[in-house]
Amino acid sequence: MGDLRTHVTSWPGQGSPASVLRGVGSCLPPRRVENQELAERLGRSPEWIFQRSGIRYRHVVEPGTTSGDLAVAAGREALARSALSDVGAVVVATTSPDRPCPGTAPSVASRLGMTGVTALDVQAVCAGFVYALGVAQGLIAAGTVDSALVIGTDTLSLSVAPDDPTSMLFGDGAGAVVLRSGDRGDPGALGPCVLGSDGGGRDLITVRGGGSEERSGAGAGGAPADPYLRLEGREVFWRAVEYMASASREALDAARWKPQEVDRIVAHQANARILAMLAQRLGTTADRTLSNIDRVGNTSAASIPILLDHAARTGSLEPGHRILLTAFGGGLTWGAMTFVWPHFASSS
Repeated sequence: MGDLRTHVTSWPGQGSPASVLRGVGSCLPPRRVENQELAERLGRSPEWIFQRSGIRYRHVVEPGTTSGDLAVAAGREALARSALSDVGAVVVATTSPDRPCPGTAPSVASRLGMTGVTALDVQAVCAGFVYALGVAQGLIAAGTVDSALVIGTDTLSLSVAPDDPTSMLFGDGAGAVVLRSGDRGDPGALGPCVLGSDGGGRDLITVRGGGSEERSGAGAGGAPADPYLRLEGREVFWRAVEYMASASREALDAARWKPQEVDRIVAHQANARILAMLAQRLGTTADRTLSNIDRVGNTSAASIPILLDHAARTGSLEPGHRILLTAFGGGLTWGAMTFVWPHFASSS
């Protein structure tokens, strides 16, 4: 299974500001794709797709809509709900940037009316949002900025081959949170961030084409590389469970929480069976594991913040709830983090 050791970032101590959640927002493109629409193309039944993935429908972008467009909409909503008009940093987690160069974050910041702010992209595939939270947390703890907008956005429907069965998994969307410097004991203060990687598994979730490996001829005989996202489903399934469970235990230990004390697990929405297995491995009940995968599919880096926003709006998250975030993605990458849900987000 590989080395499960991870790195735990130091929790801000006395004198160092904590990162406190102040607002959430999300954006799903309007077009909804039901399993029936995919079934004939994939040679499967709609019910087979649901049984294998837990997904009934997903949202996909129309031509002309980009990851950046979704990020701007989600970011604007999170800022409005935080009562902040601007922030010191914009961190965008995405595997499907608007362009290979430059990054998407500076453009998103500019479109939100912020020029001169720190802006950068983070690429950790489906673990990207947790990685981006860790980056923003570090910027705030160091005193580099006093606030940050963290966005996960992806349009992976544009990256999968139409005839690949894994295309049934992916939907498009964006989610965002606003962080502000505060005290470690504040509701919404992020706990220690656990992050890890194993580059030896890079071929398990990958897009081979489009990078310097292809352009330099370092691939197979210099032939054009596969431009589509590919994943080894069975191996990814078990690694996702193992790495998310391991990172979650480390984050809980660092926060001095027991798994049974967690009110809500907010995990990357990759597959309904992975979510059920994760809850089992952590020794908690399935009803504490939030999910919206049946309605949005796998939205990669956007899945956790979209789920946070949806759960806040439906009342599934209540002030005082102890929250565990965890994710697994290509790289291989994984991460986990804890915090207590604050009062601001209980309104729609």
